Amino acid sequence: MVTHAAAARASMRRGQRDRLAFSGVAFTDDSKDRVRDAVDIVELISARTELRRSGPDGFMGRCPFHEERTASFSVSPSKKVYYCFGCQARGDVFTFVQETEGVDFTAALELLAERYRVTLEREAENPEQVRRRERRDRLLALLARTSNYYIEVLWRSGQAERAREYLRSRGLQEEVLRDFRVGFAPSGYDHVLLGSQRAGYTEAELRATGLTTISQQNGRPYDRFRERIVFPLADGRGRVLGFGARALRENQRPKYLNTADGEIYHKGRHLYGADVARAHAARAGVVILCEGYTDVIALHQAGLRHAVGSMGTALTDDQVGELARLAPTVLLAHDGDPSGQEALAKAAELIASRRLELRVVQLPAGRDPADLVQHEGSEAVAELVQRAVPFVRFRVERVLAGGDLRTPEGRDAALQALRPVFAGLPPSVMQQELVRLVASRLELSEALTSSLLAGAGPAAGAAASMATARGRGGEDGNEAAAGRPAPVRRSPLDRREQTERHFLALCVARPEGGAAALAALDLDAYFTGPLERRAAGHLRARLAAPREGLDPDDVELAQLIDELAVRAGALEPTAMALELESLQLDLARIDRQMQAARVERSGEVAALAAERDRVRRAVEDAIERVMGEV
Repeated sequence: MVTHAAAARASMRRGQRDRLAFSGVAFTDDSKDRVRDAVDIVELISARTELRRSGPDGFMGRCPFHEERTASFSVSPSKKVYYCFGCQARGDVFTFVQETEGVDFTAALELLAERYRVTLEREAENPEQVRRRERRDRLLALLARTSNYYIEVLWRSGQAERAREYLRSRGLQEEVLRDFRVGFAPSGYDHVLLGSQRAGYTEAELRATGLTTISQQNGRPYDRFRERIVFPLADGRGRVLGFGARALRENQRPKYLNTADGEIYHKGRHLYGADVARAHAARAGVVILCEGYTDVIALHQAGLRHAVGSMGTALTDDQVGELARLAPTVLLAHDGDPSGQEALAKAAELIASRRLELRVVQLPAGRDPADLVQHEGSEAVAELVQRAVPFVRFRVERVLAGGDLRTPEGRDAALQALRPVFAGLPPSVMQQELVRLVASRLELSEALTSSLLAGAGPAAGAAASMATARGRGGEDGNEAAAGRPAPVRRSPLDRREQTERHFLALCVARPEGGAAALAALDLDAYFTGPLERRAAGHLRARLAAPREGLDPDDVELAQLIDELAVRAGALEPTAMALELESLQLDLARIDRQMQAARVERSGEVAALAAERDRVRRAVEDAIERVMGEV
C-alpha cells in the first residue's frame, strides 16, 4: 500500500527528474538522495528564520515567505519537509533553496552538494555530452583562474596604484570590492596569455573565453584587457563568464570594454551582481536595478545588498526574466540625467510586461547611486530607496515637472501627455490620488481634471465621471456599452484578506464541515473586511451551490464567490485543514481584541491572553498531527 506521504515524495522526485532533464543535466537518484540525507533542514532554514522546538519531531517559526506576527511555519527534521499554515508554502530542502535563492532545481542540488560536501554522480552520458561538459568546465576554470589573477594584481601590484586610487576616490572600500571580485588587468600585452599557457591552456581556449584577441598587424594573440579595472561578469551561481573593464586614462578608448559574445558569455543574459544579491533579494522580496558596476557595489556598501545592475546597456527580456526570479518587486534606480531617465522608461516598459511590481527611486538630476552614497551617505540613499514611488506616479510627476504650467497652453500640453498614462489605470485609490495631484498642480477642480484626462471636454464631464465610476468596462469599454456590469478591479490582497478568503474557500471545498464552521462564527468579529463578511453571510446557507441567490447587480460579491470557487477546486479539503484555518481566524480575532483592549485600557487583556494561549496550543497540537501525516 502506498501512503500519501510516499506518493507525495514520488511525485516530488518525478518533478525534480523532469526539471533536471529539461536543464540538460542528469544526476543519479542516489546522488539526490545522498544530498537530501546530508542536509540538516533545521540548520538550513534557521539561516532565514528563527525556529523553536515544537513537539518531539517539529520546529516552528515565522514564515520566511510572507510577513506574519505569529509563527505558522512548521519544519519536520525527520521527514525533511516544511509547511506554512498561513500561506501554504511547502516543500523539502531542494524546494527551500529554490525559493529563497531564486535558482532552479539543478542549481539548488549543486549548491547543497557543495555546501554539505556530497559528490554528485551523473547519469550515463554519450561521448559528445562528456566532451562538451568537460570543455565548458575547463573554460570556466580558466576564467576563474584569470579572475583570481586580476584580484591579486589590484591589491598587490604597484602598477595598480592608480586603479586603487580611483576606487578610493569613488568612496569604495576594499571589503565590498573583494566581495565583487574586482581586479586590475596590467598593461602588458601577454601576462594572461603566457601565464595561462604555462598552466596548460591553449590559444584556442583563451580566444573562446574572450581573454585574448588577434592582432590585425601581425596576426599574433595578445591580452584583450590591459591597464583596466576589471569587473567579473558572473552567472547567478557566481561562476565567472566574462569581464567588464574600465579604462583609467582619458585617451584610452573605449571607456568600457566587455567580453564579446562567445561560447561562454552572452551579453544581455545576466545581471551584474545577481550572484551576490540573490539571497538578499529573495529575503526582502525586492530587487534594486541600477546601471553601472560601481553603482551596484556602492549600494551594497551602503547596506542595500539586494542591488543588481544592467551593466549600462538597454535591459533585455532575459535580464527581466532574471529580475523576476530574484524578487516580485523591482525598484529602478537609474541616473538622474536625461539618458538615465530614457533608459528607465524603456526598462519600465519591459518590466511591466512580466507583471512585476515596479517602483522608481527618484535620484537627483545628474547624480548616480555611487555619487549619492559617497557624498550623501548610506542613510540618505536608504531613505531615497524607502521613498520609491510607483512607476505610474513617477510618470505623472515627471510630466508635471517638465511642463510650463503657468499658461493655459502649457496645462493643456500636460493633460495631453498624461492621457495615455491614465488610460491604462483602472479605477483605484491610486488613480484618485493621481487625479488629485494633477488637479492641484493645474489649479483645476478634480471633476474637471478627471474628465479632461479621460479625453472629454467640460460639457462631457458628467458622462466621463460616470464612466470612471463604472470602471469603464473592459479594455475597450464593451461591457459598459453593452449594458453589462463592469468587472471590479482590486488591488493586491493583504495578509488579512488572504487568510479570510482561504478559510472561505476551504468551506466551499468541504461544504458539510464548512457549514458547521461558518455557523459557529460571529461574522462581525471574525471577518474584518466588509466584502469577506458579506461573502461569509451569503455562503452560510449556500455552500452546496455558492452562486445561487446572488444579486445580479452585486458584481463585487459575484466576483469574490467565483474566486472562492476557483480556489476551492485547487485545495485538498481535509477536516484538519479546515480546523487549522478556523483556529488561525480565531487567533487573529483575539489579537485584534487584545489590541483594542490595550488602547482602551480595559481589564480584558489578561483574559484574552489566556484565551490566546489556549488557541495557540490547539494550533500547535493540530500542526503536530498534520506533520505526522506529511
